[in-house]
Amino acid sequence: MTAARIVSLVPSLTALLADLGLDDEVVGLTRFCTDPPGWKRRKCVVGGTKDVHRERIAELEPDLILANREENVREQVEALEAIAPVHLTEIKTVADDLAAIRAIGALVGREQAAESLALRTEAAFAALPSYPPLRTLYLIWSEPYMCAGGDTFIHAVLSAGGFDNVCGERLRYPSLEPEVLQALEPEVILLSSEPYPFREKHTAELAALVPTARIALVDGVPFSWYGSRAADAPAYLESLRARL
Repeated sequence: MTAARIVSLVPSLTALLADLGLDDEVVGLTRFCTDPPGWKRRKCVVGGTKDVHRERIAELEPDLILANREENVREQVEALEAIAPVHLTEIKTVADDLAAIRAIGALVGREQAAESLALRTEAAFAALPSYPPLRTLYLIWSEPYMCAGGDTFIHAVLSAGGFDNVCGERLRYPSLEPEVLQALEPEVILLSSEPYPFREKHTAELAALVPTARIALVDGVPFSWYGSRAADAPAYLESLRARL
């Protein structure tokens, strides 16, 4: 049976639902679901990704809830299974993303649109040139500095662009003391726009720590938003490599 009342607890999957052609079917989302614009004004906000309101979701009477192992809290997701079927995603690679797009497309009755998106995304990544590797540190947080580890979707996108993740042997999003950061000897330091809003002032701080590194502020969406936004990541990688 095709889902007709959907609650999305993941911003990037909310964007995917819109790009698959859904609108009225999506009855609930989180306060971080900013894409597409205007949806938060028209739909029920069920909390944040880490603090969902179970009662509010129950009132919506959904027949499908979309969640993610990294974005959402396990205990909260398990409690929601008593309300409606939960489709729990875990996306660490481009292949994981393609599979998730197709699976969600089938759940919401948009198989053809999902297949088209998956093929376009796959082709875009396949068309990327083979870049000379650059030892790269991708930071997502400050005070303390936190980097993207080797079991993240960010790591997969970095690798596709020839960015050799110096934290690739670490898991998830470990914190780094300044002296550890220096010892990693990155050639490039990428400062993400999310979840921490790095600004120009932070480039000076990092330049003092690693004066030999090239430091760039980058849009976090192409690196961390799986789903439909991943199709645009290869073009962003190409432009980033060109300016580095």
